[in-house]
Amino acid sequence: MRSRNFITARRGTVFLALGCFLFMTGTALGQRLAILTPDNTPKDIAYAAELAQSISPPVRVIDREQAEAAFRSVTVANAFNMTIHEAKATAAVVGCDLFLVVRASGIRRTSVSRLNFFEAYAVHYLVDGRTGELSEWRIKTFENESEGQAESALIASVTETARELSTKLRTSPAINAAIEKIETVPDEGTAAATNLKTPVPYKRIKPEYTRTAYLYDVRATVDIEVDVDADGTIRGTKIVRWAGYGLDESAETAVRAMNWRPAMRNGKPLPMRILLRYNFTKIEKE
Repeated sequence: MRSRNFITARRGTVFLALGCFLFMTGTALGQRLAILTPDNTPKDIAYAAELAQSISPPVRVIDREQAEAAFRSVTVANAFNMTIHEAKATAAVVGCDLFLVVRASGIRRTSVSRLNFFEAYAVHYLVDGRTGELSEWRIKTFENESEGQAESALIASVTETARELSTKLRTSPAINAAIEKIETVPDEGTAAATNLKTPVPYKRIKPEYTRTAYLYDVRATVDIEVDVDADGTIRGTKIVRWAGYGLDESAETAVRAMNWRPAMRNGKPLPMRILLRYNFTKIEKE
């Protein structure tokens, strides 16, 4: 009798431990992914549907219509150029850990060496819904003299794209490390703003408008938080409104290339976080 009770107790312990393991595994690995198509064109919908079917477990893809309906209730100025606050709000309403913003389209191009060819492309923004940050931006392009063949090649690439994204989702950290909190620029007229000089670069450097952005006629804004230490060195940066197309990296490269005068209060240097905004637009070359 004592032996039977002991076995029953052991079995209950095993079941309890197994249940805890499954719960923790599901929490860690069963990330919920939403695939959003803001333009909602037939090409977008077809591409997103193929992508959703190809994403492998343990990532769980939320029903597209359900995710789209929730997304439409969120006020976002430009789904392809969100602030981190807009991105976090989107994830909260949709009910996902991460979301993928997709655009599938095509464009007729011409060049000196090649006339009248068609390019089919798909743009992907992978966003961490817990931080609102852009985890990855990528574009897949396929060219052909035939529009139909270029589009077929794009659809055929979905399996490979899904495999790459699945690997990215499995290996990326659950939550990105936050930048250490330091004083931010106070509002004018407040006591904290008295006798304060905010950080400024000795010479401003304009971020490059990338070739990729030029090819797709991108207009976007990049907001970047910069932590300038008391000695003028950059302690850290964080993109708080992302754009993709290499523009985020361009802004960060420019910021880090500048030499900074630190913030000063009553003549004493101190570390401070500032927000910089860069507006990118295409300028035709003469």
